[in-house]
Amino acid sequence: MGAGHDHGAGQANGRRLAIALALTSTFLVAEVVAGVVYNSLALLSDAAHMFTDAVALAIALAAIKVGQRKATEDFTFGYRRFEILAAAFNAILLFAVAIYVLVEGIKRIVEPEPVQSLGMLVVASLGLIINLISMRLLSSHKDKSLNVKGAYLEVWADMLGSVGVIAGALVIRFTGWRFVDPIVAIGIGLWVLPRTWILLKDTTRILLEGAPSGLALAGVRKVIAETPGVAGVHDLHIWTSGADQAICTAHVVLTEGADGESVRLAIAERLETDFDLHHVTIQTERVECLEEGGHT
Repeated sequence: MGAGHDHGAGQANGRRLAIALALTSTFLVAEVVAGVVYNSLALLSDAAHMFTDAVALAIALAAIKVGQRKATEDFTFGYRRFEILAAAFNAILLFAVAIYVLVEGIKRIVEPEPVQSLGMLVVASLGLIINLISMRLLSSHKDKSLNVKGAYLEVWADMLGSVGVIAGALVIRFTGWRFVDPIVAIGIGLWVLPRTWILLKDTTRILLEGAPSGLALAGVRKVIAETPGVAGVHDLHIWTSGADQAICTAHVVLTEGADGESVRLAIAERLETDFDLHHVTIQTERVECLEEGGHT
C-alpha cells in the first residue's frame, strides 16, 4: 500500500511540476524579449530570477522521473545525484548572471537609459500572475515533498521580484526617474546571490560527501559507543547520496560475549530514532581492525 501511495504522489507531483514548468518557461522567453524591447534591466534581472524558477522546477521534475530509475551494477546508488549536479550547475550559472546584472546596473545608475515603463509594468504584472498560479499548483504538496517544497520557495521568491519590478515601473511611469530601473535590477540581483551561495554550498557539501548539515558526527559516535555490547567504534562515516537520503557506515568492536546481530539492531534503532538515519550499515568486529595507513 505504501509503495502504491508513493507512486501516486509522485505522479501527482510530476503533473503539477510539469504545468508550472510550462507556464514559467513560456513566460521566461516573453520576459527576456520584453526586457530587450523595452530596454528594462529590471525585467532582464527578473527574467534571470525566473530562469532559476524554471531550472528548479525542471530539477524537481527530473528528480522524480530519474530518481524512480532502479540502481544498476554501474550505479549502485541509483541516479539520485542527478538533482545535485543540476543544482550545482544552476548555482554557477546564476552567479554569472547576477554579477552581470550588478555591473550593468551600476553603469545604468551613472548613465540612465530610457525605459518603456508601461510595457515593463504589463509584463511584470503578467509575471506575477504566472507566479501566483504556479504557487497555487505546488502549495498542496509542498509539505509532502522536499523537491516540491524547494520549487515552491523558488517561485515564492520570484513573486517578490515581480512585485519589485511592478513597483519600479509605477515609479518610473509617474516620476520619470529612470535610475529606478537599475536599482530594482540590482536589488533583485542582491536577493538572488545569497540564495545562490547557499545552494552552491549545499551541493558542494553533498558532492564532497560531507556530513549532512546540522548532524553532529560526535553525537552519533557517542550514541553508538553507549550502546550495550559496544567496546569501541571507528571508521564512522555519514554522507548523503542525494538531497535527503543520509547514509551511515561504521565499524563496531564488540565486548566479550556480546551478540553481534543484537548489537547491530540496537544501534540501527537508536540512530533512526535519535538522528533520523534510516540507511545504516554496521560492521561488527571482535578485534578492532587496522584503518588505512596502519593506525587503529
